[in-house]
Amino acid sequence: MNDTIEQVRALAHRTVTDVRYPIVKTYTLDPIWVLYDRVLRIDPQRPDDPARDRFLLSKGHGPSAFYAVLAAKGFFPVEWLDHVAALESPLGSHPDATLVPGVEMSAGSLGHGLPLGVGTAHGLRATGFPDSRVFVLVGDAELDEGSNHEAIAYAGAAGLANLDVIVADNGSASHGWNGGIASRFEVNGWSAATVDASDHEALYRSFTTDHPDRPHVTVAVHRP
Repeated sequence: MNDTIEQVRALAHRTVTDVRYPIVKTYTLDPIWVLYDRVLRIDPQRPDDPARDRFLLSKGHGPSAFYAVLAAKGFFPVEWLDHVAALESPLGSHPDATLVPGVEMSAGSLGHGLPLGVGTAHGLRATGFPDSRVFVLVGDAELDEGSNHEAIAYAGAAGLANLDVIVADNGSASHGWNGGIASRFEVNGWSAATVDASDHEALYRSFTTDHPDRPHVTVAVHRP
């Protein structure tokens, strides 16, 4: 499909999820769209291809942008977006990997996505798919979770070059980090870039940057 970002944005606003967090669908859409439109090697006709790239939405409480992009790319009918969270709908207020084509992990509990991404990247490398990339989108406040501290430290020490993290930074973290979010990853051996969350070219450059011996993080900053 050849949808534009404007059309996909309209699809995101067509859903009724993110009631508690309505702004999520605006500032996570651009990074997810750039990934699916220009970076990820994923075929909606072969969503289980073992050599595919993976995208894990750890920030699962705001799935509208993700659903809109999946629908635009042909993973499921656009009409599904009109019935999100209905009793008979496969699209819930949190994405379910057992029900939604293209969803790699069931999300909702903050702090789970990055550890799962580390395990997935490690598993791909160990089973003969080192070129298959894993992208994980987390929220800045989600980095308060202790499980993410461990995942960041381990991924850097293991040199997981097939792992990329996108931090959707809207300034909501409770603790923050001296020197900024990127430095938190860099001190653990990651490469890092901080970009405007709406700058598609900057996002693309960061998502495609060469990091052959270490994982990479893109801090996508959104300030309303």
